[in-house]
Amino acid sequence: MATLLTRTLGRNGLHVSALGLGCMGMSDFYGPRNDDESTRTLHRALELGVTFFDTADMYGPYKNEELLGRAFQGKRSQLVLATKFGIQRDPNDPAKRGINGQPDYVRLACEGSLKRLQTDYIDLYYQHRVDPNTPIEDTVGAMAELVQQGKVRHLGLSEASAETIRRAHAVHPIAAVQSEYSLWSRDPEDEVLATCRELGIGFVPYSPLGRGFLTGQIQRFENLAEDDYRRFTPRFQGENFQKNLDMVARVNELAQQKGCTPGQLALAWVLAQGEDVVPIPGTKRIAYLEENLAAIQVQLSPEDLLLIDKIAPQGAAAGPRYPAEMMKSVNG
Repeated sequence: MATLLTRTLGRNGLHVSALGLGCMGMSDFYGPRNDDESTRTLHRALELGVTFFDTADMYGPYKNEELLGRAFQGKRSQLVLATKFGIQRDPNDPAKRGINGQPDYVRLACEGSLKRLQTDYIDLYYQHRVDPNTPIEDTVGAMAELVQQGKVRHLGLSEASAETIRRAHAVHPIAAVQSEYSLWSRDPEDEVLATCRELGIGFVPYSPLGRGFLTGQIQRFENLAEDDYRRFTPRFQGENFQKNLDMVARVNELAQQKGCTPGQLALAWVLAQGEDVVPIPGTKRIAYLEENLAAIQVQLSPEDLLLIDKIAPQGAAAGPRYPAEMMKSVNG
């Protein structure tokens, strides 16, 4: 097994590879599943030194955790497993979802994840979305009990506001906050990143490639599979699509000058935001995995970073990152 650079999330020594692997798309949202191909990609990631794997109970639902549980049998000690609870999908209509942070549900969800992942502990357990109807102190209190019981080692929050992060951290140390962050989603720079740094909390950007858009591989709306959920997100529609394509073209010009792909440049930019930042680009294909990991070799000078800021300043992407209903649950 190779070794990648490592970074530390939080103050309690959660050491992970500098790039993790987001596993959602292997089982849901981005076209058809191929568990055999995904398993080969998971094994290749481990060979190349990736130790940090990100899943959630709602991916599938449940299918992604089951996939990782099967793929990593006998390899558990080599990896850091992160999973999430809190988004409940309707079995009859998976598009319908609710958010649950009630203490009883936290305990129940954890037992389900442990079983599917075929493990007796979760390295990093996130609340997937903040439940507006349950005080964060109650949710994190239940999560802290799981730490005391040895079922969970570190706690995390996803898409939480600065105020919520402070309240949660006062109950039990939070190791990581996960939010969308990339050249076309720079919202965490408003408050969340500074709050994490003040409190000693690591930051885990998901969709650091803008749901694949920043790779330059998506040139036409029609390229997306019929069941690909990106078809229903504002940034992939109408005039927004073309405006965002124009931005990627400018990123691509700089990438060519640097001798890398636009996706590698986008990942190198996220990595350059600090040693406490660990992006988790997702892919189900070995070729893209290898391309993403090579981003660690891309060195960006202060001049490069200034130029990138001009090309993709905060708010540069056209359109909100989720449909209106889903936007209500972020930054909670």
